[in-house]
Amino acid sequence: MMRISRRGAVDPFIVMEVMEAARAREAAGADVVHMEVGQPGAAAPARAIEAARAAMARGPLGYTVALGLPELRERIARRYAERHGVVVAPERIAVTAGASAGFLLAALALFDAGDRVALAEPGYPAYRNMARALDLIPVGVPTGPQTRFQPDAHLLADAGRAGRLAGVIAASPSNPAGTMLDRAAMAALAVECRRIGATLVSDEIYHGLEHGARAVSALEVDPDAVVINSFSKYFCMAGWRVGWIVAPPEAIAAVERLSQNLFICAPHVSQVAALAAMDAEDTLEAEVEVYRANRALLLEELPKAGFRSFAPCDGAFYLYADVGDLTDDSVAFCRRMLQEAGVAATPGVDFDPPRGRSFVRFSFAGPTARMREAARRLRDWRG
Repeated sequence: MMRISRRGAVDPFIVMEVMEAARAREAAGADVVHMEVGQPGAAAPARAIEAARAAMARGPLGYTVALGLPELRERIARRYAERHGVVVAPERIAVTAGASAGFLLAALALFDAGDRVALAEPGYPAYRNMARALDLIPVGVPTGPQTRFQPDAHLLADAGRAGRLAGVIAASPSNPAGTMLDRAAMAALAVECRRIGATLVSDEIYHGLEHGARAVSALEVDPDAVVINSFSKYFCMAGWRVGWIVAPPEAIAAVERLSQNLFICAPHVSQVAALAAMDAEDTLEAEVEVYRANRALLLEELPKAGFRSFAPCDGAFYLYADVGDLTDDSVAFCRRMLQEAGVAATPGVDFDPPRGRSFVRFSFAGPTARMREAARRLRDWRG
């Protein structure tokens, strides 16, 4: 029998299993409302698609430099000045093959095997699984309503009692809760990271998707923070696989060397499209308004179906519902919801293995008509 590395023995990404189950039901002729996957329902902006088409027509698209097209890095730097009032040198930016590659490169550049890295629970499961695959030790930080599902200094202190933390990964807006750290909370987190000697890695891939106050970048309070962002969410380019990292120069130098060897570069055509997408604000903001309408609709209608308790949804396009009064097995609950109501959602154990059996994540990134249909089906199912 072939020997398989223990690095591959990570937990499955359950949302992908739900997505496959939904696809199988559709293939059998059923109609499914997709609320499981965290990707925009809209296509990339028209000007991004046209830019890609024009670039392909001009001739072959080959490798770019490992850190990405200089003009794209310059445009990303300008975005930080425009949105956050922060001066970021383009030389501190690396374009990556999506935020997933960005996290992989950042983790390899910043941490050694055996390092302990704190992650909020609930949180994005792939970070936990990638950390294990890299022989890092993910340290779960159990958050809840008392901290608005975000880590704080006290929780980090608790997490650090078993050993030094080399890094802290924070997400604002978060997945799955959609909560955000305000400026004071982000600053306090940065101060605590400096105090304990941990690198702050800020997942900002849902920036631009806010339903009230604008999201704060870690760079506003800590110029040495490492930021990971993506064109997948706000820019509606999930399948194009392009993102970026902002980091201090010495970290970017390591990222560059790693990228040369692991990826060569992010896809050239995707970088061209991403550059054009950054000037499609009107189209993108119109899509954000769709998410806001969906959020309002579901917050009004889901309680009628028995879903009454949600994490505060400051941003992103998720509602993280406490279903503890309905089930103690969110996996079975979501399976029945798909089979009996035709609504696909993600069980909370994907995001919080210890406590997620009483939570479900609903994505409201789809068209409003489909969200309304989901609410109707869930009312009928629960009624």
